[in-house]
Amino acid sequence: MAWQITENIDEFLAAAGDFLRRDPVQNTVLLTAAESVRRQGTGTGSARFGWAADGVFLHTPPFPALLSAMPAETATALADALDGPLRGVTGPETAVHAFATGWQRRTGLSAYVSKRMRLFRLGTLVPPPRMPPGAARVAVAADRAVLVDWTGEFYHEVGESTDIGAFVDDRIAYGGYVFWEVDGKPVAMASATRPESGMVRVQAVYTPRENRSHGYAAAATYAISQLLLDGGTTEVLLFTDLANSTANALYPRIGYVPLWDRTTMEFTS
Repeated sequence: MAWQITENIDEFLAAAGDFLRRDPVQNTVLLTAAESVRRQGTGTGSARFGWAADGVFLHTPPFPALLSAMPAETATALADALDGPLRGVTGPETAVHAFATGWQRRTGLSAYVSKRMRLFRLGTLVPPPRMPPGAARVAVAADRAVLVDWTGEFYHEVGESTDIGAFVDDRIAYGGYVFWEVDGKPVAMASATRPESGMVRVQAVYTPRENRSHGYAAAATYAISQLLLDGGTTEVLLFTDLANSTANALYPRIGYVPLWDRTTMEFTS
């Protein structure tokens, strides 16, 4: 149960990489976050990474710490071992609640659940029941202005933040955005992470308000999912906010199956 903690991403991946890759579906966010840090650095703040025999964590301020699945006692031990400011924690519910209880006891802070997400895995991909008119197209560098605008609107609507320019540029570089177009005009988009251990996660599915209620988001998600399968991806995943009933109803209709829920708790004085 003893935790090893480092600020060196290469040391972390050397020690914990096999643990993460053993179950790339369960560890989807940790894998993509760790590889992003390895490629691009942490931006602002000092990142911390840690591993124990039965769990790992990753913390890149100002974001909440990411926890893998782990026994409650391992999460409690991490709360005792970790130093420094911490905005919150996210991961499987058992680990998150055990960590939060230990952190509150240690710091005197209060904790509240700020978000619950559900992970879906693609089973058999099927077209949307009502496929709208139009066609899919992989976005290119000439589309950057639209992608920055729409990605920024997406993150604003979901209440999260990221370096929008870096996010967009990275995905353009490897063909990670798909538009759904009608008469040659983009009406919706979907993006995907880089492949990690055969796993890719669909992200930032967005339709501008003026284009909603036509099925374009479903079409874009279907299109990027098919593109990923055609490229050899073996595990296609996506998260939904459990508060978004529309998204939670949409994805099962094209073949996505719910797996498990992810909880975020934030700390406050």
